Amino acid sequence: MSHHPMRLTVVGCSGSYPGPESPASCYLIEAEGDTGSGGTRTWRILLDLGNGALGRLQRHADPLAVDAVFISHLHADHCLDLCGYYVMRKYHPTGPQPRIPVWGPAGTAERMARAYDLPHEPGMGEEFDFREHSESGVVVEVGPFRVEARRVVHPVDAFALRVTAHDRVLVYSGDTGPCAALDEVAAGADLLLAEASFQSATDNPPDLHLTGADCGRTAAAAGVGRLVLTHVPPWYDPEVARAEAIAEWDGPVELARAGATYDV
Repeated sequence: MSHHPMRLTVVGCSGSYPGPESPASCYLIEAEGDTGSGGTRTWRILLDLGNGALGRLQRHADPLAVDAVFISHLHADHCLDLCGYYVMRKYHPTGPQPRIPVWGPAGTAERMARAYDLPHEPGMGEEFDFREHSESGVVVEVGPFRVEARRVVHPVDAFALRVTAHDRVLVYSGDTGPCAALDEVAAGADLLLAEASFQSATDNPPDLHLTGADCGRTAAAAGVGRLVLTHVPPWYDPEVARAEAIAEWDGPVELARAGATYDV
């Protein structure tokens, strides 16, 4: 790890629901940072924990060694495996695990209590320290990570996430339609991880998802280093999204796949 300022592992990249090759959205970010007592260690955060992702996460890291979780929005394909993660942390044979922060939209704690049919209080609040994404640009610090949430356009409260560590920048679109806020939060990113749920050839509703072409245009507008397309639903061929993006932007474009790693 020490040679890589920030590493992204795609745990799951399937859009809308798990596919045959991948769980739904989940991205593991790792970077070295101070322990606070003179040493260093690897810090780990998760961006989203969609359905199916907790199982695959265990191939890449000990889930009990995750320091914080950031949820982009409360659709099931981005948050529902918090249910299994709650069980793992609460009932682990080594004892209940320390409470960790889970950042998400307003109402995340209530939503997750409902998902598991728990009483509203305490819900999952003894396992997770639920915190709301800032609407005012406040940057969250977790070890070496600085995380900024920016509201984007989607039918529910949804946020793009800008993660900085050791002067390297990764931006995750979450789910969003094209918008100025995404262009702004992605500005100058070394890696833009952008959802490409829609195809340009179909009649798409506004303010919902990006096409591959939209992702390419966003990458161009934001001047990013490279573009990784993700969240393609299993009913679509991801190569269509890639071809669309390449037609709009001349930088490097890749398709996310479960298990792929990127040194940002």
